[in-house]
Amino acid sequence: MSRRTPRLFAATLAVAALALGACAEKADDKPSAGTAVATYPVTVGALTLDKRPEKIVALSPTATEMLFAIGAGPQVTAVDDQSNYPADAPKTDLSAFQPNAEAIAGRNPDLVVLSDDRNKIVDQLTTLKIPVYLTPAATTLDDSYRQITELGALTGHADQAADVATRMKDEIAKLVKDLPQRAEKLTYFHELGPELYSATSKTFIGSLYSQAGLTNIADPADADGKSAGYPQLSQEFVLQANPDFIFLGDVRQAKQSAALVKARSGWAGLAAVKNDRVVELDDDISSRWGPRVVDLLRVIIDAVAKVPA
Repeated sequence: MSRRTPRLFAATLAVAALALGACAEKADDKPSAGTAVATYPVTVGALTLDKRPEKIVALSPTATEMLFAIGAGPQVTAVDDQSNYPADAPKTDLSAFQPNAEAIAGRNPDLVVLSDDRNKIVDQLTTLKIPVYLTPAATTLDDSYRQITELGALTGHADQAADVATRMKDEIAKLVKDLPQRAEKLTYFHELGPELYSATSKTFIGSLYSQAGLTNIADPADADGKSAGYPQLSQEFVLQANPDFIFLGDVRQAKQSAALVKARSGWAGLAAVKNDRVVELDDDISSRWGPRVVDLLRVIIDAVAKVPA
């Protein structure tokens, strides 16, 4: 889900790639040569679809990206007001933060994809006999791969979904393989907002930094897990930790920048600032767990690779 404030992000993302060319493009809805034609009924978990859905409503920016990446874009008839990628997704005023069953039903969907069960929307839609598939915020890359694969099965694009997941895995493996070996790990601070909310290694975004061989300074701040992986750090905590990198996930939403970080009282002396290692991330990509996660990991690893081993 896109963040409206860093605090809301910390609450909603119990957390979230270059879309790999074909992953990001809207694929042809017709089966290609050598692609098996989907047969129905199809069952994923407790959800069974008797036929291929042709009017899908996606109320999650990540779900929207996944659907278009696997070639199900032509079946998507409406997306929520935060879904801004790809550009031709049928954006509406439907809210994922305050989902309204009547407004959703008015779109006559034969499948609704959600990331949260807000306002008990699943029960409401089920009562209206509208099929619902939940894609909760991922905590691992395997969660992302599974959701892509299951969406592929439900929408009749199992082969395309498997291809997307495989290419994500291959690209990530290649990125990690090329990392330089270090005797001592570099440290980082991932900023969700100027209030200094962060994400620990137990979150999805944190797991990506672990892939890059980095140590998270926020981990001790939520050792007991009471902040669900999203502790608020103090300025003193960050200054004492003196991270080698600062990654900004609040560039657009909170209008932060490397220059503003440097201007903060006491921050000019941080290793990350002195060595020009404050990295501005794309807010959307760094808060979602779809195919473009490869983009995010590439930015992180490119930054790390510039530091001499």
